[in-house]
Amino acid sequence: MSIITSDINQAQRLLNEGHLVAIPTETVYGLAGNALNPLAVSKIFEAKRRPFFDPLIVHIANENQLKLCVDEIPDKANLLMEKFWPGPLTLLFQKSNLIPDIVTSGLPKVAVRMPNHALTLSLLNGLEFPLAAPSANPFGYISPTCAEHVAKNLGDVILMVLDGGNCAVGLESTIVDASETPVKILRLGGVSVEEIEKCLGEAVLVQKSSSQPQAPGMLDSHYAPRKPMYWFNESIHALSSSRIGYLSFNHDLIGDIVFELSKKGDLVEAAAHLFQGMRWLDDQDVDCIVVKPFPDEGIGKAINDRLSRACQS
Repeated sequence: MSIITSDINQAQRLLNEGHLVAIPTETVYGLAGNALNPLAVSKIFEAKRRPFFDPLIVHIANENQLKLCVDEIPDKANLLMEKFWPGPLTLLFQKSNLIPDIVTSGLPKVAVRMPNHALTLSLLNGLEFPLAAPSANPFGYISPTCAEHVAKNLGDVILMVLDGGNCAVGLESTIVDASETPVKILRLGGVSVEEIEKCLGEAVLVQKSSSQPQAPGMLDSHYAPRKPMYWFNESIHALSSSRIGYLSFNHDLIGDIVFELSKKGDLVEAAAHLFQGMRWLDDQDVDCIVVKPFPDEGIGKAINDRLSRACQS
């Protein structure tokens, strides 16, 4: 069983030895290994039961680690880095020869971000290599937003969870390819479309999910609880004989078993609690989970993206 601790030195020792460590970020907890070590990276896929065609995000803390990962930095990527790093934004770059093909699933571009979490930045600054770190959960399941979530789902296959408290953002990072025109958002996340367009001074293209991902987190079906999850509509009354768990934004759904994401109707607060609420309902004695679409603005777009890939209809 993995231990939960805030001991950075122990985490660094394990990572240097080629082991995996779950790490906190402002978005979700990641399952980290040496991004330059193909064997360590293969352990990530094995522990998560993740298909090898789904690429990973590489986490860095400084310019030297970025140089290990990429060949060149486009001008628009520089603008976004200056504005949003450290933070919940991942950028695609032409990968360097030091990045093993297993990290990018054989694709020529590598996804890189600088997390906005003091503990993990300290961890990274004490390492000579960047960390490959997808979400620290079994593949396809709800992402973890606290150390206990990780220990519950992966505690039997990893040695350590670095405890950095609850994740402040609670949704994965936005993924952007700034090397093309127009700039493409490949995954909605913690930085909104509007913020990116304001920074660049131009419109961007939002790409839909796919069964053949060009970047991490683009698969059609993902982030799902084990209980079936549905969008609320009038036909939900056909489930009246079932026990229903309601994932409510702000008093928009009422029932016996409800997880309310934001009593004050705040989308940022709702995003921070989204995966926690999905996990809580998944653990209840319910037959299914029901949710309504969120306001399609700001981070609400990213919430709806996650829910659309978790819902069965």
